[in-house]
Amino acid sequence: MIGRLRGEVIAKHPPQVLIECAGVGYEVEAPMSTFYDLPAVGESVTLVTHLLIRDDAHVLYGFRSEHDRALFRALLRVTGVGAKMALAILSGMDAARFAQCVEQEDIAMLSRLPGIGKKTAQRLVMEMKDRIAELGQESATSQTLGAERAAAMAAPDDPLTDAVSALVALGYKPADANRMARAADDGAKTSEEIIRTALRAVTPS
Repeated sequence: MIGRLRGEVIAKHPPQVLIECAGVGYEVEAPMSTFYDLPAVGESVTLVTHLLIRDDAHVLYGFRSEHDRALFRALLRVTGVGAKMALAILSGMDAARFAQCVEQEDIAMLSRLPGIGKKTAQRLVMEMKDRIAELGQESATSQTLGAERAAAMAAPDDPLTDAVSALVALGYKPADANRMARAADDGAKTSEEIIRTALRAVTPS
């Protein structure tokens, strides 16, 4: 099991980041809550990871905090929730907001996330209530860290295309992803900023 990576950021194509460790490049899937907090290409980064082994692939998921990884693993234990959906949940809202939705039984808000219908949202509330209490909530400092560092991230060649691709990877239909990204783009944003704005429009705080 690969539990931690420390190396150089080689490329960023949300929600995937390529990290080189001792000459080996690891492709890591990361929720946008982690992606916003990544340093620029060429800089070093440390991520805690979760390795998911499937019949057709080994997929590595990376997180900036133990708390986010613990929440990801707890989500995987919910009936009907797979890794892609768990990644979408952590991308659509931070851990504190998710905990609030579960505690307040906000089915409507959870149902706005891609791939989550009313029945899945109800299961999330029912099965995650006790687990949320055990996990605890992320500190305000760590919640704002991503916002502070997002502006320093290197802009890709085509931010809008990158943003659309990321939203599709998170579970949105291509037409919806294209509409959301274009609505969020003002011509000056990085892909991460477009994604952040698009996701906030769907799941406002």
